[in-house]
Amino acid sequence: MKPRNVLLLLPLCLLALPAVAQDAAIDANGDGNYSFPELQVVMPDVTVDEFTMLDSNGDGLLDADEIAVGIEVELLPVMDG
Repeated sequence: MKPRNVLLLLPLCLLALPAVAQDAAIDANGDGNYSFPELQVVMPDVTVDEFTMLDSNGDGLLDADEIAVGIEVELLPVMDG
């Protein structure tokens, strides 16, 4: 990703973080990440392929940055904090 794009996306990501970080409806265990099973409880239509695409570091969890990207590309909902 070009540095210019990162600078444009950063404010959007920062705005999205409070909304998703406080969402206990998805983050059932409160670790700040979304696992595929946690996400599937509230979004049964999400596919493994979509989850894997968002899981850019391949650790099997969506961290705050990955969640923000998911919101930006409209694969994840914006939750009310």
